[in-house]
Amino acid sequence: MKRAITPGTFDPITSGHLDIITRAAQLVDEVIVGVAPSSRKNPLFSLEERVALVEQATAHLPNVSVHPFDGLLVDFAARMGADVVIKGLRAITDFEYEFQMTALNYQLDRSMETIFIMSPPDYMYLSSSIVREIASLHGDVTGFVPDCVADALRAKFA
Repeated sequence: MKRAITPGTFDPITSGHLDIITRAAQLVDEVIVGVAPSSRKNPLFSLEERVALVEQATAHLPNVSVHPFDGLLVDFAARMGADVVIKGLRAITDFEYEFQMTALNYQLDRSMETIFIMSPPDYMYLSSSIVREIASLHGDVTGFVPDCVADALRAKFA
């Protein structure tokens, strides 16, 4: 069985994230979405809220589960029995950062493979930070995020 980790902070999960998770679920037997606390980013949603939103957004995908994690990605992957990391790429700036992270993960665990999935043009511009900004200004985020996230953002900024 091929088990993959798709990690992120998902603050909040966007339609772009969901696209990558959905496509990853078609490539492997099981996808584990790892939600990182990332307190350095000062998240809008708590870790528990982000896990719940990702669970709601991926509920229609039977081979996807969601788990919070702290610490090194390679350690989390080993605990979960995953042998591949699947990440989405939007632009060259994503590639530079992800290339560095992949090289570091390889040094930490040479058995860990990383697969990159290119974002479709519909989502190349989309990021959680842009969605948070639009929502904070009471803009319409419909289409940028799953419906459950749009509702949670409206409640946060009401």
